[in-house]
Amino acid sequence: MATPALTARQRAEQLAATLPPLLLAAERVATTVAQGVHGRRRVGQGETFWQYRDYQPGDPPPSIDWRQSAKSDRVFVRQLEWEAAQSVWMWRDASASMTWRSNRNLPTKRERAELLMLALMVLMVRAGEHVTLLGTGMPPAAGRGTLGRLSEALTREGTGDSDLPPPEPLPRAAQVVLFGDFLAPLESVERCLRDFAERGVSGHLVQVLDPAEETLPYEGRVRFEGLEGEQPWLLSRVEGVRGAYRRRLRAQEEGIAAIARRTGWSCTWHRTDRPPQTALLAIYGALTAFMQR
Repeated sequence: MATPALTARQRAEQLAATLPPLLLAAERVATTVAQGVHGRRRVGQGETFWQYRDYQPGDPPPSIDWRQSAKSDRVFVRQLEWEAAQSVWMWRDASASMTWRSNRNLPTKRERAELLMLALMVLMVRAGEHVTLLGTGMPPAAGRGTLGRLSEALTREGTGDSDLPPPEPLPRAAQVVLFGDFLAPLESVERCLRDFAERGVSGHLVQVLDPAEETLPYEGRVRFEGLEGEQPWLLSRVEGVRGAYRRRLRAQEEGIAAIARRTGWSCTWHRTDRPPQTALLAIYGALTAFMQR
């Protein structure tokens, strides 16, 4: 006869067996990070007073605190502690360059981006947020069923040719998190973020790079071949261009950071040879800080 403890374990094992491997890995990463994440108070439709803020067009009249407004020449809205979920929309670069890795013992950039993105979704759902993927047509939702569907959608998606997300209608004040290598021209990156910002959407960029892309560790004569139709490039002495290459990559990273600041976004850098937990904690902290504004 099965004991209750054994029955519960069997149910858990059966549930785990139905989950995609990517989701299982993401759950493990998220669980490690969750141990260091504390609860937060948030603004929304709760019953506990949180703060006053200036009235904005579109705020419902009942939210105006007339007594507080009478003390000033401004109109104030009374905000309550957060209970209504926010929507978080995520996207990862699926272009061919994201499938590259310099060492078979490392994950590809796409694999690491998908792991971080799904682990972040796990944390957000646990916090009561609604999440979805840009470009899938799936509305933001919460719950384990949502995580399973989004994980399957990631698995089904093939390689695309866009290294930045296409325009998509989003609710004002939605949060967006974009994962990619962001090696596209800075003008394209800025155009993408400005399009979001002009619609009242803020968010976070996560640049995922292979360590060889950051250090260019090769020596001697090397032939470089692109994954997206670029012409091959033969160098007789790679070490001769290493300094210039690193300066150009640094300029790209500084340019991305500057664009993020101008558009009200934030950004995180991650290398695939480093623990995903460290990056996930930084991303989660930045995103929740934005939500508390």
